[in-house]
Amino acid sequence: MAKNITNAQAMIAPTAADTALARESSRQLSKFLDKYSLVGSQVPDVRLLVQADNEPEEVVVIPASAFRLLTDILAQMACGNAVTLIPVHAELSTQQAADLLNVSRPFLISLIENDKIPYRNVGTHRRIRFDDLMTYKQSIDQARLQTLEELAREAQELDMGY
Repeated sequence: MAKNITNAQAMIAPTAADTALARESSRQLSKFLDKYSLVGSQVPDVRLLVQADNEPEEVVVIPASAFRLLTDILAQMACGNAVTLIPVHAELSTQQAADLLNVSRPFLISLIENDKIPYRNVGTHRRIRFDDLMTYKQSIDQARLQTLEELAREAQELDMGY
């Protein structure tokens, strides 16, 4: 059964201190990832030494993919961006989906009624899978990029000075 987004963790907005610490942590962790990408090898599982104040050290092994995700989260926090994790199979309400696409709820309803985005009914409510919403977003982003490239090409052909 797909998980509803309300079960996901709340959004984390970094404080100024969090932003500074995330910037330094992200920089240090990125060096580790860069080292492996330069030689073209797979990043191995990572062993992290964790120690909270006044607590003994503990080694935690995490998958390389989780290490990349942690580095990306820290990079976003370093920019002052709020961060949240949403499981791919999470289900969104129509309002949550509209908010993620930055469109109105009525516009989103028209998209799902015109079969642009798959959904399912839960009682009288529509639910949209997060991965279906992201697939739609990627397709419209790609279409926008192609249109921009075409406009740029035409502007160059017409010597418009761009």
